[in-house]
Amino acid sequence: MTVFSQRDIEQIMRHGLSVADAEKQMADFARGFPYANIVAPASVGDGIVQLDDAARRVAADTYDAYRQNHKIVKFVPASGAATRMFKDLFEFLSSGDRNPVVEKVLQNIDKFAFYDDLKKFISASTMAHDIIAAIIGVDGLNYGNCPKGLIKFHGAGARARTAAAEHLAEGAEYAVSSDNSVRIHFTVSPEHRTAFESLFAKLVDEYSARYGVAYDITMSEQMAKTDTIAAAPDNTPFRTDDGSLLFRPAGHGALIENLNNIDADIIFVKNIDNVCAEHVRSDTIEYKRALAGVLVQVQAKIFDYISRLDDADDAVRNEIREFISNTLCVRGASDFDTAQIRKILNRPTRVCGVVRNTGAPGGGPFMVRGADGLISPQIVESSQIAPDARDIMDAASHFNPVDLVCAVRNINGDKFDLTKFIDENTGFISDKSKNGRPLRAMEKPGLWNGAMANWNTIFVEVPPTTFSPVKVVSDLLTLPHQQA
Repeated sequence: MTVFSQRDIEQIMRHGLSVADAEKQMADFARGFPYANIVAPASVGDGIVQLDDAARRVAADTYDAYRQNHKIVKFVPASGAATRMFKDLFEFLSSGDRNPVVEKVLQNIDKFAFYDDLKKFISASTMAHDIIAAIIGVDGLNYGNCPKGLIKFHGAGARARTAAAEHLAEGAEYAVSSDNSVRIHFTVSPEHRTAFESLFAKLVDEYSARYGVAYDITMSEQMAKTDTIAAAPDNTPFRTDDGSLLFRPAGHGALIENLNNIDADIIFVKNIDNVCAEHVRSDTIEYKRALAGVLVQVQAKIFDYISRLDDADDAVRNEIREFISNTLCVRGASDFDTAQIRKILNRPTRVCGVVRNTGAPGGGPFMVRGADGLISPQIVESSQIAPDARDIMDAASHFNPVDLVCAVRNINGDKFDLTKFIDENTGFISDKSKNGRPLRAMEKPGLWNGAMANWNTIFVEVPPTTFSPVKVVSDLLTLPHQQA
């Protein structure tokens, strides 16, 4: 029996959801999401590929040849606010306690790319509290309410670049399509879209001339139909003061809908904050090309096997099974039949760069047993791992820096419907509040976790120099983000 009134149903439908979707969300709150059934961490030689210099050059050359006749898009999730980046600064304003991040910021204030802008609000005699307030407050730079993409990351003065601007520069070095266009798609929040549009209007002509390319910048917002209903602590629908349902954004996993709308042969996916300054970018460019080349090589093999499958003799079928087991690392059946082979081959494929684990937070590459009994490579977040499987997590040698290259067309050149490859039984539930009242919030399967769970996945080791995220503001003081 539905838990929703007629008024609720009308609100649900106005939001773009079906009643069945809403009822499933309430059921998911009640039963929770199962832990991932991890079998082992992926490792070099068993799920993770190491490219030697020769293989890396061949892969990069393969991609360079491929993109002369194909459409490439760089997809950058950029809708998140920078609140967590400035968490320590907010805490200082609230408590007055100078935590280590605040100390580092104050001692190195002139090394930030936004320093020239900050000087409009401070002087040599400005107190620490007021300096920090000028960085994050509405009467200063207002960075505490900005998305990361609009924060100046690199350079100084007139040469300072925001994170979004740096993605334009980076894209010109590896994401150029056959028509000399650099297509970059940013997902943005509605309240910041105008600011992004203004930034790109200022930059496109300058960067086009500098890099000799034509930019095609597009944006989209997280779709309302992907929002989830909030629940009360007893797992009934949370209601606002006027009795209405409360809808919340469903996390980055909802962006699979945005990704699904991208028209491209290959799509690079990279977080907005994982971008380094231009003078230390050579490894990033080299490995982006190599990852894409590995993807092209694997996709060509998949298409070849699909085209030969119906007339394949035993020798060819065994060759295909070996490819599935050793290259795609999909295992669990000793003798895949034709229908299973076709299902495994005929789906989107991604190559994911993974970095040696140095203790950074985030998901990692694991071998996971799915509901169908098959074991395959997956990116799994620590929150998806059961307490009694923590020894497997602790043994992981690599972690996921969100460095993806995706092939999203089938053998006929048609786009896959990416929403058909989501594991709907994955997700996250967390405790939040609204106007002081507790609630439970649900996030959809993560974009590179459950939303891509039923893709073919290849893990390739990349160097740590390709991974330079800005999780807290003091990360901007590290080498990848400082001037030469």
